[in-house]
Amino acid sequence: MDILIVGCGKAGSILAETLCSEGHNITVMDKDPEVVRDMVDNNDIQGVTGDALIVSDLKEANVDQAHIIIAVTESDEINLMCCLMARKCGARHSIARVRNPIYGEQLVFMREELGVSMMINPEYQTAGAIARMLRYPNALHVETFAKGRMDLAEIKVLPGSILDGLRLMDIRRKLKLHLLVCAVRRGDDVTIPDGSATLLAGDRIYITAMHAELAKLYKEVGDVKSRMRSCIIVGGGRISYYLVRQLLELGFQVKIIEQKQERCDKLAEWFPRAEVIQADGTDQDILLEEGLAGTDALITLTGIDEENIILSLYAKKLGVDKVVTKINRTSLLPISESVGLENVVSPIETTAELILQYVRAKKNSENSNIITLYRLAEDKLEAIEFIVRGGTKFVSKPLSELQLRPGFLIAGVIRGNKRIIPSGADCLKVNDSVVVVTTNRKIASLDEIFQD
Repeated sequence: MDILIVGCGKAGSILAETLCSEGHNITVMDKDPEVVRDMVDNNDIQGVTGDALIVSDLKEANVDQAHIIIAVTESDEINLMCCLMARKCGARHSIARVRNPIYGEQLVFMREELGVSMMINPEYQTAGAIARMLRYPNALHVETFAKGRMDLAEIKVLPGSILDGLRLMDIRRKLKLHLLVCAVRRGDDVTIPDGSATLLAGDRIYITAMHAELAKLYKEVGDVKSRMRSCIIVGGGRISYYLVRQLLELGFQVKIIEQKQERCDKLAEWFPRAEVIQADGTDQDILLEEGLAGTDALITLTGIDEENIILSLYAKKLGVDKVVTKINRTSLLPISESVGLENVVSPIETTAELILQYVRAKKNSENSNIITLYRLAEDKLEAIEFIVRGGTKFVSKPLSELQLRPGFLIAGVIRGNKRIIPSGADCLKVNDSVVVVTTNRKIASLDEIFQD
């Protein structure tokens, strides 16, 4: 597809490099000629130096031929205006990065009346990711499908845990849980396992199950509490604003440590049920005085990556069950994992990943029924959500009578408000949402997962 990216900051750079590597025709635009030149020199892409709000500059970037325009400048208003102008010039779809919550409240109007296909708020999305980590505290990562009605959780098999050495076919009998292990990552290898596969310590496994079943699983295999009740947040910025709201709704006891008095006053006004402390969250005495050693979770959301990493390592040393670290500089992500920080969030990576999901789904949805597509395990695994349409050969047939092609697995089915972890007796019906996990990256329709 022909894609125009406006704004060559960190998010724009990640998008350009990734989408170029996936075979798309990429053009980037930025006001800074040196930034544009650097991106063109290091990638097989085209570049235009120009202003996102000048029609002639957009036309020079061939906006009229763009399947998708992605506006990720530092200004919400420029991103929105750029998308509106691009649509008028002939671009088919538009994505705007928008941080101001006021615009987010007008999402339906923006999409239906103004034609902005997608708006992404990095801080809101990052807060959602953190909330899922705390809701499923033993999960390393959780992806949601069917508008949040089904989760795909990634957990790690710990040495000596009940999963270590357990065959998949024995999980339901031994643990008395109704769940499905969709994929196993062992080192650099990712496989779709059958029932004879045996789990080993160090494996990362991807599981679908009902919320209650996942909670039971965490009690059996987790190394932290299966239920979080209290947390300390260091840093009171935008992510904290969205996160505190969600955590209070989940019943958490929330304590926020923020250095600026004015921001503390605002947070206390917005969230009277949260405890707001005006202090330096990097001060060891303050942390101990506020009960860090006895809290269930610490979330470090300061504006300095190094501070967040050091605070997180200190909390792990104290034995805090769940530690979530925000990191902006993508170069620090592999380093943080290497020192044992597994629950790391990056607003820039989150923005890029959501946009990539949209682009991939659009590419794959041409002549297909794909509505969501995630890439997991360092892009070695795909989780794809389809809608079942009428007239297909597999509708209403028991899954036991259908032969799946190697490398495919039906991970879950959503039928109305009902969530189904499929077995051989289940069947697919028209309008079902079906989540398929696969190591095959060339699938375009649900029909392709079945053998003739």
